[in-house]
Amino acid sequence: MFDTSLKRKWDNKAVLDYAVQEAAKEAAYNTAVDIAHELKKGGFSVERIVKFTKLPITEIEKL
Repeated sequence: MFDTSLKRKWDNKAVLDYAVQEAAKEAAYNTAVDIAHELKKGGFSVERIVKFTKLPITEIEKL
C-alpha cells in the first residue's frame, strides 16, 4: 500500500516536471518567433534572423 502511494506520487511529479519543461520550451519558441517577426519587420536579413533566433529558415520565411 505504501509503495503504491509512493509510486503514484513519483509518477505525478514526473508528469508535472515534464509538463513544466514542455511549457518552457514552447514559451522560448514563441518568444523566438515574436523576435524574428519584429526583426523581419525591421528589415533584417533572414540569415541574421536565423543567427539571432536559431529558428529554421523555413519558419522565418513564413512570417
